[in-house]
Amino acid sequence: MPIDSPPDRPLATRDPRPRRHVLWVGRSGGLELTLARDAVAGIPGCTVRRLDAEWDDDAGPHPTCIVLVHERGGEWSPERALALSRRFPLVPIVAVAGSLADGRRRSGPFLAGIEEIAWHDLAGRLGAWFGDVETGIAGSIGLPPTARREDRILDAIRVSRPTEPPTRTPVSVVARDRTDLEGLVDLVRACGHVVEESALGRPAIDTLARVLVWDVRSIRPADLEWLRILAANRPGVAVVVLDSFPRGDSSAEALAAGAAAVLGRPVGLEVLAGTLASLAAARSA
Repeated sequence: MPIDSPPDRPLATRDPRPRRHVLWVGRSGGLELTLARDAVAGIPGCTVRRLDAEWDDDAGPHPTCIVLVHERGGEWSPERALALSRRFPLVPIVAVAGSLADGRRRSGPFLAGIEEIAWHDLAGRLGAWFGDVETGIAGSIGLPPTARREDRILDAIRVSRPTEPPTRTPVSVVARDRTDLEGLVDLVRACGHVVEESALGRPAIDTLARVLVWDVRSIRPADLEWLRILAANRPGVAVVVLDSFPRGDSSAEALAAGAAAVLGRPVGLEVLAGTLASLAAARSA
């Protein structure tokens, strides 16, 4: 006689979100690249596998995306990048760079066909791209290697403005002056979310929003202290800090004080959209 499950026992359900496998190739790097890797691993449905140097005998799951770790110049040659591309011919490849590569990145990609992303933007870019893939859109990371930077920027604007966002998260926005505040409010709305509160200076302790985007311009000790107070009083609020020049030490202090993410300013639409989407997905999970 078959035995039925008790009616009061919930049946196990499978997570409908597909798993995303990121292959992290190269040296682990310093603090900044470690924070970038941890942020990518924190994207719901994403796993990160490290591969120090060789990939010929790699037997892990097929990667969704490959990240080349690039802390300073000369770590990757075109020949090594080409060999990796031949090993995974249909997998998008991007590079992540630390602060030492800030100046050079503005002049163009360091390897032909491989886009270089700042360490503090990587998780947001990948989070947005994973959402694009689920809806059948190539996204800026999935564009052909021959695409120019202008093509990727235009594509990022197009795909980051959903007409019907899956989750409209109430967001509180705070900035130091009105010009920055107005621009940030428009940017959050362009991501498809609702701006519930906006204020100048520093965020209120009794904020009701689930997500707080705080443009601090530059992380100061007073900001970290206020962030600790806010996290202690409102532990359910995810705080996204915008810093003009994110560095590993200051970003790590902000994360330890209670921030959910630290992004560079001016923040890009795709980076912010991906970050907010990941925070919403983590909350719902």
